[in-house]
Amino acid sequence: MNDAESAESAESAESAESAIKLLLAEDQGMMRGALALLLGLEDDFEIVAQLGNGDEIVPRALETRPDVALLDIELPGRSGLDAAAALREALPECQVLILTTFGRPGYLRRAMEAGAAGFLVKDGPVEELAVAIRRVLAGERVIDPGLAAAALSAGPNPLTQRERDVLAAAVDGATVADIAAKVHLSPATVRNYLSSAIGKTQTRNRMEAVRAARQNGWL
Repeated sequence: MNDAESAESAESAESAESAIKLLLAEDQGMMRGALALLLGLEDDFEIVAQLGNGDEIVPRALETRPDVALLDIELPGRSGLDAAAALREALPECQVLILTTFGRPGYLRRAMEAGAAGFLVKDGPVEELAVAIRRVLAGERVIDPGLAAAALSAGPNPLTQRERDVLAAAVDGATVADIAAKVHLSPATVRNYLSSAIGKTQTRNRMEAVRAARQNGWL
């Protein structure tokens, strides 16, 4: 190997070591592939993991040690929000950036509570995403400005954790007995939580309460 080749090899190795390692979790294969391809064109990015299931996020992150994890919210298995909280505990040096189609104020609040460093909707240009990745890695917090304003005007999530659990179990039209079995509560207690959630969401029944909670990002 001549001097020029040695220098080029050393430069390449140094570049690989300094690259920003990214984990990408997105359940739609085409979207995941497109994002990986576009972000891979950036000289300082390296895609170390591409996942379609939320249950895989923490194990693969511990294996690949990404600098930034880009997580969708709606994932099979563990949601991106739940995975964000688990990832921040398991690998605190990894910054989490939530990417979602659903710009719901409640989702933003939950993402921040889970320790996410950023929250962006997917309709922005990839150049904007690349800048956001570098910013969160530098210790900044990056939030879609329109969504931040909406979250401030919407106020906090009015539902308790138990009310959210009961509504989540009611998503598929489950009976009170089914819900009680899922959340390990008595039917009477489930009815009380459902009644409370219906009142807080200002709806008429449990299915309307579920819809309202999901639209606001409270579930």
